[in-house]
Amino acid sequence: MDRRTLLALPLAAPAFAQPARARTLRFMPQAALAALDPIFNPTTIVTTHGFCVFDTLYGVDRALRPRPQMAEGHQVSTDGLNWTITLRPGLRFHDGEPVRAADCIASIRRWAVRDSFGQVLMRATAELAAADDRRITFRLHRPFPALPDALGKVAASPCFIMPERIAATPPTQAIGEIIGSGPWRFNAAEFRAGAIATYTRNDAYIPRDEPAEVTSGGKRVHFDRLELTWIPDGGTAAAALRTGEIDWIEYPLPDLVPVLDRDRGTRTQIYDPTGFLGFLRFNHLHPPFNDVRVRRAIRDVLVQSDYMSAVALPGDWQECHAMFPCGLPGTLEFAPAPRGAAAMDAARAALREAGYAGEPIIHINPTDFPAVTQQGRVTVDLMRRLGLNIQAFESDWAGVIARRSNRGAPTAGGWHLHNTNFPSPGIANPALSPIIRMHGEGAWFGWPSDQGVEAAVQAWIEAPDATAQAAAMERLQRLAWDAVPFAPTGLFRLRTAFRRELEGVLQAPSPMLWNLRRG
Repeated sequence: MDRRTLLALPLAAPAFAQPARARTLRFMPQAALAALDPIFNPTTIVTTHGFCVFDTLYGVDRALRPRPQMAEGHQVSTDGLNWTITLRPGLRFHDGEPVRAADCIASIRRWAVRDSFGQVLMRATAELAAADDRRITFRLHRPFPALPDALGKVAASPCFIMPERIAATPPTQAIGEIIGSGPWRFNAAEFRAGAIATYTRNDAYIPRDEPAEVTSGGKRVHFDRLELTWIPDGGTAAAALRTGEIDWIEYPLPDLVPVLDRDRGTRTQIYDPTGFLGFLRFNHLHPPFNDVRVRRAIRDVLVQSDYMSAVALPGDWQECHAMFPCGLPGTLEFAPAPRGAAAMDAARAALREAGYAGEPIIHINPTDFPAVTQQGRVTVDLMRRLGLNIQAFESDWAGVIARRSNRGAPTAGGWHLHNTNFPSPGIANPALSPIIRMHGEGAWFGWPSDQGVEAAVQAWIEAPDATAQAAAMERLQRLAWDAVPFAPTGLFRLRTAFRRELEGVLQAPSPMLWNLRRG
């Protein structure tokens, strides 16, 4: 039975149906929620959960400019070395305790251990202290104008604020309590990992008196209850949306988007106009991908149209041979090498020269994340055509992210290759992007190392003016293209689908589960 036939069938009322239908918002995310700590596990689905429960000192608007969120505002000394951030009055955590500067400091410190932008910020910080319960002070070694950008970053991972006692959890360990000060309260007793997570409106939340815009402004909640429900089959999910049993699907399967567009009860819109950069990540710790000749050869044999047509509709993708998302300021696009038989032969030769002799190559891929799943299968097919002994290990997304963190031998629980994607705003510049960094053990999964790339990142961060920063940006991209921390597979825009009566769906790098009401 194909998906379109399935869509024509009546769907039985699901087990998660609730009597108070009008007051409950049911959302199906891009992947099953299995982890709950957005600092320890900064995947997009956990970040979505994080924005429900936690709040941030700064948010961003549509232009990705930082705006005060939990912060009332800040003051900066004339030399740029002293910042004082003042909290809005009346902020409280879900357990009723007031939000204090000490909570924010503990949260910043824990976040900064795991986040590359946070690491940069803390290297520039001489002292981080609480002047009193509402004032956070940064004393810096050097001016750091991007401080609000760091504290307001929107992806991988945002600086979520937690109670001090929870933020005291070592950053190498997941937190045990999910208590924040955000617009939704997490219902721990109802959580079933990989199936459903539920939330209750935080009636004590005080939204800003501004329009909601991406992660900034007034986060007003007009529903009593939120359910994040995972439906493994895309056709079943689309049928549930058409019958009104769920309100919103983050990513409907591309071939079902035209069906949902034609349905009088549903509509679709571009998820985020800046799109997502797909890429193949190499594990730089193990042969043969610790050899840059192999990484270059694989990059130059990838056919981006094969990847993009597998995950997005015609017109919703473009080739992007670059280290940053195409179309963003400062992005340098490189001329792609000729594809075809000659490129395939060159890749095989590079593998031989690197000493590859048929050893198993482990590719990890989720079965429940369509925007990644199909790209991974394109890679597996390509590797087989190259003659590699490719072994595809597919599991749910939770299993993939668990294995991705394993630095061990690929045949003993580690990996060689992994396809994924990042929202463009999360990798828009060198301070934000974790995937361009090449600082070894501290780098994002794959752990690439290149001193020249790291020096160029630092030069961009410390650039005294726009001219010097532009020069550093260009040099960084040329060095990174040569070092190949990852191979881009294209830039694509996904569509999100929701019930036509659902109003207020924001365009953002991840779903913003506020500003919504049933019209």
